Amino acid sequence: MQIPLYDRIRPDESRRRDLLILTLVFGLLFLQFLGHSPLIDPDETRYAEIPREMLERGDLITPLLNYVKYFEKPVLLYWLNALSFSMFGIGEFSARLACALSGLGTVLFSYHLGRELFGRRVGLLSALVLGCCTGFLIQSRMNITDIPLTFTMTAALGSYILAAREAERPKAGYYYLFYLFAALAVLAKGLIGMVLPGAVIFWHIVLTRRWRILKEMRLFTGLILFFAVAAPWFVLVCRDNPEFFQFFFIHEHFERFLTTVHHRYQPFWYFIPILFGFMIPWSFFIPAALRGFWRERTLPGGEARLYLALWAIIIFVFFSKSNSKLPAYILPVYPALAILIGALFDKALNGEFRPLRRPALVFGCVLILLGCAAVLYPLVAHGPLVTFVGGSVIGSIFLAQGIVALAAARRRDPRLLLGGLVLGSILLFLAAPQFVFPIFAERKSYREPGEIVKRLASPDAVLVSQGLRQGLSFYAGRRVAIFDGAGEIEFGSKIGDQSAWFLERPAFLALWNGPKPVYAMVQRETLGELKAGSVIPPRILWQSSKHYLVTNR
Repeated sequence: MQIPLYDRIRPDESRRRDLLILTLVFGLLFLQFLGHSPLIDPDETRYAEIPREMLERGDLITPLLNYVKYFEKPVLLYWLNALSFSMFGIGEFSARLACALSGLGTVLFSYHLGRELFGRRVGLLSALVLGCCTGFLIQSRMNITDIPLTFTMTAALGSYILAAREAERPKAGYYYLFYLFAALAVLAKGLIGMVLPGAVIFWHIVLTRRWRILKEMRLFTGLILFFAVAAPWFVLVCRDNPEFFQFFFIHEHFERFLTTVHHRYQPFWYFIPILFGFMIPWSFFIPAALRGFWRERTLPGGEARLYLALWAIIIFVFFSKSNSKLPAYILPVYPALAILIGALFDKALNGEFRPLRRPALVFGCVLILLGCAAVLYPLVAHGPLVTFVGGSVIGSIFLAQGIVALAAARRRDPRLLLGGLVLGSILLFLAAPQFVFPIFAERKSYREPGEIVKRLASPDAVLVSQGLRQGLSFYAGRRVAIFDGAGEIEFGSKIGDQSAWFLERPAFLALWNGPKPVYAMVQRETLGELKAGSVIPPRILWQSSKHYLVTNR
């Protein structure tokens, strides 16, 4: 196997040193102020409340949300968060720690995979691209299932190609890592943890005609390992909950993919702007990174590029065809694209700047326009998500990054371009949340009212919410009665007698006017009804732009 030039020039640099530096640098970015901001409804609080209830009940098998059965996702993130809560206490930091470490692990594995496939410098560039991708950084610091899925799927797909790459003897250890991480991906988010890696590998074998891989893959012992890891929880949860199989496998997989039952339908092209926006600034270089992957598949390094392209394209198309779409679904394509972009910049550093020039020019022009728009946005928008100061800071970063990109394109300087992209991305990641998140949290977080209830409510008090608000359960540490719709826990609300916890409007008013202390999260119009029609006038304890926390005491 040819040793890359950069590795021959710097033989003293070790993999261990690279990993240590990357861990320190990106560990700071992924973990800094992780518990500073409140958890956001509904996703972050959902995946914190379920493990909190698991620990409270001493049951790590059956997931409950607001104390009713919740079977939409498998158990891996719940277990990771329960472990984090046990070690560090229940709070925002421990709720986000597993995802942040998963994001960091994805960056480190991308370095390892890029280095093994293309050489040390590509590995470092791959880690820089992924770790300085603002959208990936921000989402990795959120408590969502897609981040552990991204890490486990990256490790699975990467382990496969490291075992099966051409001109190398098959490496059984990497094949077994593939089966292990594919099983963990199933525990992270269900059957896609098996289906998507299987589809990528199938097309890799078909297009390269390397059928002998099927003999090398240790299918028999590998599948034993896969099922030994993935199957036990599914067996136990089905044993304890007969309704799990139909809901999880039929409703949550086949109906979610084939129908609009989850009301998340978006057009086929939905993920194109999502990928462009979330992978800024690197998204401008995706077409150049993918160009020629089929034509050059027989050249040195061509099979690895083909495989990475298949990885990104198949997963992207799969979710684009699905009738259920959310922005985080395509996170598993980011590592493959990051390595391809890293390889593109490596060529530029070796003197082949031409493929970067046009994307750099387009990027510079677009960023200058975005900078101007960010400055003007708070002045013209109704209810903007950022203040004028915030818009000016974010806009200034865009403008500076755009100007540097244009200068680098004119001078054909890949180091200046790379430095501008990395520094601008880090500054944007550090600055943007400080200005955007407080306004966003005011609309989507229930930490303050939950803590008020936890501090004031007596054990016999009833906490009620107009619609499901997971943050109330998590921060108050108690069950919430719901009126005006059960939302995503409708399935669990129909199992057993839940009539005392899922109320019609008359039942809520009767409870409010009864002898028990009641704390209620209501919308503005409902507050007016309580003031006008109830025997006990509401006392306001907290309010946001849309909701009020009131009590009858």
